[in-house]
Amino acid sequence: MTRNLALLFASLTLCLSSAACANTPAQIDSEQASIKVEVVTSGLQHPWGMTFLPDGRMLVTERTGKLRIVDADGNKSEPLNGLPEILVKNQGGLLDVTIDPMFSENQRIYFSFSEPVSGSEKSSTAVASAILEEQGLSELQVIFSARPKIDTGHHFGSRLVFDREGALFITLGDRGSQRQGAQELDSHYGKVVRVLPNGDIPKDNPYTDNDKALSDIWSYGHRNIQGATLHPQTGELWTHEHGPQGGDEINIAEATKNYGWPEITYGEEYGGGEIGDTKKSGMEQPLHYWVPSIAPSGMTFYTAKTFSDWQGNLLVGSLKFRQLVRLELGDDNKVTHEERIDIGQRVRDVRQGPDGAVYLLTDHPDGQILRLIPSNPL
Repeated sequence: MTRNLALLFASLTLCLSSAACANTPAQIDSEQASIKVEVVTSGLQHPWGMTFLPDGRMLVTERTGKLRIVDADGNKSEPLNGLPEILVKNQGGLLDVTIDPMFSENQRIYFSFSEPVSGSEKSSTAVASAILEEQGLSELQVIFSARPKIDTGHHFGSRLVFDREGALFITLGDRGSQRQGAQELDSHYGKVVRVLPNGDIPKDNPYTDNDKALSDIWSYGHRNIQGATLHPQTGELWTHEHGPQGGDEINIAEATKNYGWPEITYGEEYGGGEIGDTKKSGMEQPLHYWVPSIAPSGMTFYTAKTFSDWQGNLLVGSLKFRQLVRLELGDDNKVTHEERIDIGQRVRDVRQGPDGAVYLLTDHPDGQILRLIPSNPL
């Protein structure tokens, strides 16, 4: 009995110090690198978004409504105080997080969440800004609130990306039940919007002089965007979105462009059945799409030297297949090669760290931050 208890204790210790109990290998031999997988921290409840602070610590959201700071050694803070009311329902909750481009001067952060209507089950994606302090948030301000609010817990989006002019892109979903709204400019269903850090509308937004469109809209015809990042050379906003059954897409989200949902898609209804065409005049074709769906979430361009052969590659998380998907791109932005790297957990977010490592958030009740580095660094 004593020996069995000792073995059990040793096994539990191994679980806490490695990815073994989460079915994640400690080492992965990929096409271009032998990868060591380290568990930075565990015990996160369905983590959704993360961002790095200038001092190397991480801000991490849990969809259940908690925001924490995690240091490089994996030490987690207590949940920070000062968050607004959040409706945690199905896919809704506390979602993405990013820091102000001038964070070192103003200590301001931005986060997206499902904002409820008091006394009802209605909600929509909202974005708030606040000052980050050691114990919590202050000067909270909701700078964007999608409309209309409806009673459904699906397809909130939402990723937050600052452009080079200092405006904030917010990606949104069609809320599941409002797919045709993605084609209409009088609601926020299925849109990318662009606002200033205080919530005002940039003067160069495309619909500022159109009284039939919401002036914060940038692009439309999207289904549910859960990955967004700026191209490191061009500054263009790259996005990916969930298709239905098949038809996950990668796009460059350009002003006024219509990306087709639900009029065009390479997917079909769940259980079978056509939704629309695959091509239609005036609607954009994806740069790349997946059939069957990989359920993408999180995305970044890799620009560091740690994985030298990955420079310029696009890294995408897969929830469905529990993978990190590495995409090589040609001069015309087309995908020339795809590699699937098995992680063994649902990958919710993908980030490049200041140390050049690749960091992954895993979407589980006992979610983790994983750090990927070369097994034999130069």
